[in-house]
Amino acid sequence: MKRKETSVPPECQNYDRKSLRLALGKTADWQELASDCVSFATTSGGKLEVGIEDGDALPPPDQRIPRDLPERFRKRIAELAVNVTTAAVIKAASNRGEYLEVTVPRSPGVPSTVDGRFFIRLADGKRPVLGDEVLRLAGERTSFSWEAQVVAELTTQDADSRKVEAFVTAIRASERVKQSVKEKTNLELLAHYNLTYQGRLTNLGVLIIGQQQDRARLGTAPTVQAIRYDGRGEKVWKEIWDDHSLTPPELIDAIWSSVPDFRETYDIPVGLLKDPLPAYDRAVVRELLVNALVHRPYTQGGDIFLNLHPDRLTIVNPGPFPIGVTPGNVLHTTVRRNDGLARIFHDLKLMEAEGSGYDMIYEILLTQGRALPEPKQGPDRVEVTVCRRVLVPEVIAFIDKADTTYQLTQRERICLGLLAQHDGLKVRELAELLDLDTAQGVAPWLGRLVEFGLVGATGKTKGSKYFVVPEVLKSLDFPAVTSLARIQPHRLEALVYEDVERYPKSAIGEVHKRIGKEVPRHQVKVALEALCARGRIMYEGERRWRRYSIAPSSSIEKDPSKTEPARRQSLR
Repeated sequence: MKRKETSVPPECQNYDRKSLRLALGKTADWQELASDCVSFATTSGGKLEVGIEDGDALPPPDQRIPRDLPERFRKRIAELAVNVTTAAVIKAASNRGEYLEVTVPRSPGVPSTVDGRFFIRLADGKRPVLGDEVLRLAGERTSFSWEAQVVAELTTQDADSRKVEAFVTAIRASERVKQSVKEKTNLELLAHYNLTYQGRLTNLGVLIIGQQQDRARLGTAPTVQAIRYDGRGEKVWKEIWDDHSLTPPELIDAIWSSVPDFRETYDIPVGLLKDPLPAYDRAVVRELLVNALVHRPYTQGGDIFLNLHPDRLTIVNPGPFPIGVTPGNVLHTTVRRNDGLARIFHDLKLMEAEGSGYDMIYEILLTQGRALPEPKQGPDRVEVTVCRRVLVPEVIAFIDKADTTYQLTQRERICLGLLAQHDGLKVRELAELLDLDTAQGVAPWLGRLVEFGLVGATGKTKGSKYFVVPEVLKSLDFPAVTSLARIQPHRLEALVYEDVERYPKSAIGEVHKRIGKEVPRHQVKVALEALCARGRIMYEGERRWRRYSIAPSSSIEKDPSKTEPARRQSLR
């Protein structure tokens, strides 16, 4: 069976390429291949293509795979890894070159190498699981998942008939569900979604279609508390959903309709009219609630808290992030903790496609002129905070007009929103805000913004700085405040010279404060150094006691210590 490769497929969480040298001859490195298989088996499974070099889409056209390699690969990995199974077959590419395709399914147990090392697959690479993470991995990856465990005393007849009918009706009405699945009988549908097994309810089945008292007996069925605090941190309102009468999908609508804060709006001026803007966007709140319900560890008790403050909403979920997810990579990493529940929420259209939920949250908050969400992880909880206040109201109309004109992608809207809010960012700063490991990862997020003329750039490589083009802001009626953040060096020197002329014997901190905090302090220092080097400014004292004044016209000739080489040496 041949494939038609037209470009290099990107390596990702479920796909990787390896050189054939790792499996043949003196260069063979079976330990490396075993650790790759362990990382796939630990997450969601994946595929290895052995015989295709990094950066290539095809194997060499004359490459042939030894016919005994598939069986040898399977046996060798079985010798070097625990709880890992592989299936290897020889494939022929479109150029007739051969490679070994290795499929690694997700393991129900805890995979490791035989020497006791654990790995997890993240994005396009693997990393070891260390320290306390090993205990979390063991707790989350039992041989029989919590969702699939059968409740022995509960049969299908013990399910709540109203919830069963509501579930199967919603599934058959969803366009995300295949027609072949919709044609199943009610009992077949329940078994298909792992709500029942051999006529008995599973833990997942009790959560979704069980009776109220049976859901309460689980011990870890979600309970939610919404608490409002005033400006002094005092509790002024509280509502609890703890009677287990509602299933996790039903909780989302119940919470949204019961919290008064979610129905409050702001009036945003748009020309002569005003448009209402919700205090908290419905899609953002629902996605955060879905994450709290779907990704919490159901082997651990604890309530979900919605802490409503005058300026922010913080959702607190029991349990840490799943293994491999951190506050720094939550935008780019997807690790499922409860596969069955996640599939139900997705098919019921209660959550976005895998890996796109936080992208949507970023997009909505930025296009509404709000700050980015702030995820935090404690020893036994995860907190996500979203701000209620609109930082830059003008961004709303600007992004809307830019999107209407250029039909921007989601990543381009996110990037444009960040740049419009911050009035320009260095490539390193933009990478940090987007949770990217390297500055090179910024390019896909900028997309066509530079090409369209929406975003300009100054500097090169690591010193590059991106900003929204002022002419675009003006043409789209964006009332931006004049800023010195992008001031050119020679203009900054003139501004510094004028300030020192007005206020002799000034320290660098005083000059910086008067010019404006939007100009980085190190740029003011560079301007002072350049002026001193040319003899236009002189200084007295050293380090923190250094004071700057305008140099007399004859100071360069009278004071040899203030020559250009001496000044540059002293200012280092």
